[in-house]
Amino acid sequence: MTQITSEADTKTFEPLAARGAPTRQIGPLNWLRKNLFSGWLNSLTSLVLIGVLLWVLPVMINWLFLDAVFRGNGEVCRQSAGACWPFIYEKIPVLMVGVYPQELIWRPAVAGVALLALVYLTFSDRIRGFVLISAWLALPLFALVMIGGAFGMTEVNQSLWGGLMLSILLALVGVIVSIPLGVMLALGRFYGSPLVKALCIGFIELIRGVPLITILFMVSVMMPLFLPPEMIINNLMRIQIGMIFFSAAYMAEVIRGGLQAIPKGQTEASLALGVSPNRTILFVIVPQALRHVLPPLIGRCIALFKDTSLVIIVGLLDFLGMIKGAALDPDWLGFQTEAYFFAAFVYWLICYSLSRYGRALENRGPNGAKR
Repeated sequence: MTQITSEADTKTFEPLAARGAPTRQIGPLNWLRKNLFSGWLNSLTSLVLIGVLLWVLPVMINWLFLDAVFRGNGEVCRQSAGACWPFIYEKIPVLMVGVYPQELIWRPAVAGVALLALVYLTFSDRIRGFVLISAWLALPLFALVMIGGAFGMTEVNQSLWGGLMLSILLALVGVIVSIPLGVMLALGRFYGSPLVKALCIGFIELIRGVPLITILFMVSVMMPLFLPPEMIINNLMRIQIGMIFFSAAYMAEVIRGGLQAIPKGQTEASLALGVSPNRTILFVIVPQALRHVLPPLIGRCIALFKDTSLVIIVGLLDFLGMIKGAALDPDWLGFQTEAYFFAAFVYWLICYSLSRYGRALENRGPNGAKR
């Protein structure tokens, strides 16, 4: 049988010459093309935003720095068209700690240093796990130092508390207490008996159906009416309880969403290995659920810190309340803009730091390594 050979079989193929490595798409022009001008809509939006920035930024820079006054008094500031930063310098002690007694100012100073040290250790991952949790749980004990009344320390009335110290205290204690309480409420609603589930649902829906300001009025005015005469809880503690309940109700719903996201196979596999149901929930389900809902949990922490500005309505002068009071000083009238700008910067700095830390936790793998 004759074998047919095609023309292609008789040709000899030579390898192509080696090509150079593809050029990397780097540089500022490529970044602009990829991120700002990738399409006609993005290009138009970018041009509009750039135009707004070019219009606003020079005015802000002139007001903040070039035309600003950094030394002097109110009269000197009124002769300038820029910001009056001596007003902030003058009012810093009041904005930080309110009218806390000056001879006892070392107490909030020690608590502040401890908080900053713990924040640094947390953000830098120097401590983790049980040690980190224990350190944050022990931090509210510094509030007892600021209150006094024990170990021979003079007691400081809660009406003298204020400023950023009060805002951070309300938010910090609120977060530390409301997260475990929210976990228990979520577990009770998800795994509890019909009675426990009904109680958890009733608490959560009742709190979530009422604005925070209403809860603050309730705990500030009506709570003493339901307490025994011998039980006296000061206004600050009542406000703290109200904020804890409000935050815990929202935390519970966020955590319940995480519980629903866990596949049933996780529970079944743990039980098949002989782990008890309680340990399965505590060590298998809850950690995974918290990891699933980490972004909204951080969001609730940020929202609670910002909600502390509402306590001024029930008689507590938090950071924003002290800002408003400082702007009414007769020697510094007319500088409310600087006061509110400073308040906005402080709120943004704290909230942005929490957001960045939450993002870092999201990017961390289950074993603690960065992904």
